[in-house]
Amino acid sequence: MAKSYLKSEFHMLMEKVEAVDARVKNYLELAGYDKWARSYGSFHRGWTLTSNIAESINVALVSTRELPIYNFLEEVRLMFGRWNCENRQQALYTFTDLIGKFQEILQQNEAECTRMKVIPASEYIYTVHDKEKHFIVCLNEKKCSCNAFQLDEISCVHACTVLDSKNFKKGPYCSDLYKPKNVLRTYDLSIYPLPHKDDWVIPKKIMDEIVLPPKYKRPPGRPPKKDRGKSRRDMFGKKSKNCRSSCGLKGHNRRSCRKYNK
Repeated sequence: MAKSYLKSEFHMLMEKVEAVDARVKNYLELAGYDKWARSYGSFHRGWTLTSNIAESINVALVSTRELPIYNFLEEVRLMFGRWNCENRQQALYTFTDLIGKFQEILQQNEAECTRMKVIPASEYIYTVHDKEKHFIVCLNEKKCSCNAFQLDEISCVHACTVLDSKNFKKGPYCSDLYKPKNVLRTYDLSIYPLPHKDDWVIPKKIMDEIVLPPKYKRPPGRPPKKDRGKSRRDMFGKKSKNCRSSCGLKGHNRRSCRKYNK
């Protein structure tokens, strides 16, 4: 994850692209790395996590959408209750700095930072020598020139090297999104079951309103792409028939004309 998005590996990938077709590399460089490469993106990882929640819920509710509204709400409640319980239990019995796979990423970075050399430039800025490459780490702003530190918000390999040289803990330099305390606060609220239909308090004006189902049923999934090469007249208009100029009749051409071919 964090390792795969290092800038050094990114440039190795661009060299492979150049070996296949140099025109593709030139096009990507002119477009700008920040428009298509995640390692150069200037965005917060939390935005990516929150934007994927809706997509995850939609995938989990594909078959549930066919149920009636009461059964649909009950299935949604059970699903969210199960997710809350599992995440709460996982965070409750986690005693490491981070939770789940994010702790594994941190441990992997710690294991790979043993052969690097750290040279301090100031109180917060350090230069890390990794073989023939140099990386600049700023602990105050939690940034690294490899972009993995600010991208995943977990101490990258070079940041771990600097923190080990200063005997600092790595937990305070990771995002609070991955810490057990914040996960417990996220899933702290309990989800209660829905009451029975007879116990619902519904206003009279809503009870008297008649709601009919839609006339057409939209199939689940993403709609297919329309043919944008054709115009609206070609797709929906009446198709014109061939007309023979000599006889003036429509529906045939010069080859199939019986009158003048004789």
